[in-house]
Amino acid sequence: MALAVVAHIAWLARASRDRAKAALAADLANVRSVIADAADISDGTAGVVTWAGTWNGQRVQMRTIVDTLATRKLPTRWLSVSITEPVAVPGIFDMMMRPNSATTFSNFDHLPHMLPKVLGFPADAVLRTDRKGVAFPQDLIAAHTEVFAEGRAKELLITPKGVRIVWLLAEAERARYGVFRQAAFSDAGIDPALIERLLEAASGLREAINRRERQAA
Repeated sequence: MALAVVAHIAWLARASRDRAKAALAADLANVRSVIADAADISDGTAGVVTWAGTWNGQRVQMRTIVDTLATRKLPTRWLSVSITEPVAVPGIFDMMMRPNSATTFSNFDHLPHMLPKVLGFPADAVLRTDRKGVAFPQDLIAAHTEVFAEGRAKELLITPKGVRIVWLLAEAERARYGVFRQAAFSDAGIDPALIERLLEAASGLREAINRRERQAA
C-alpha cells in the first residue's frame, strides 16, 4: 500500500511538471506571435516568467506572476506588459486599482506620496509617487486609461524608464487550491490579442507624454 501511494505521488508530480512545461511552451508561442524575437530572461524566481524583445521598434518586456500573498483570497496570475523606453516624466507615477492588500508585482505600497486625481481617472484608482511636489500630465494620462474600464487591469506604472500595465489573467481553481493548496490556472493562457492591446495602450501613452514634452520645449 505504501509503495502504491509513493508511486501515485510520483506520477502526480511528473504529470504536474509535464503540464507546466506544456503551458510554458504555449505561452512562449503566444508571446512570439506578437514579439517575434522574445527571449526567456527569467531569473528563477518561483512563479515568475519573464520575456524580453522588441515590438514596433521599441524594447518591451512581458512577465507572468503568480501572486499567493493576498490573505483570504485565491492565488492570482498576473500579466505585466512593459514598454522599456524613456518617458518624459519627473519621477514615478503609479496608479493602482483597489489597493487593498500587498502584491508581489509592485512597489506601490512603498511609494511615500499620494497624488490627487483629476477628472477622468477611474473611481477606484489610487495614485502615488516617489517625489513630493512633482507634476505629472494627469489629464493626458487619464485620457489613456480606457483598458481599466473592464475591471481586469490592476496597475499603470510610469517611470522615466518606461510604461507598465498589469492585467489579471486568472484566479486559481478553487477546488484544487482548497484541497491540495495548489495554485492551478487551467484557463490562464496568454491571448496574443491581449498582448497587442496592452502594448498599444502603453506605447500610445508613452508617445503622448513625450510628444507634449517636445511641444513644450
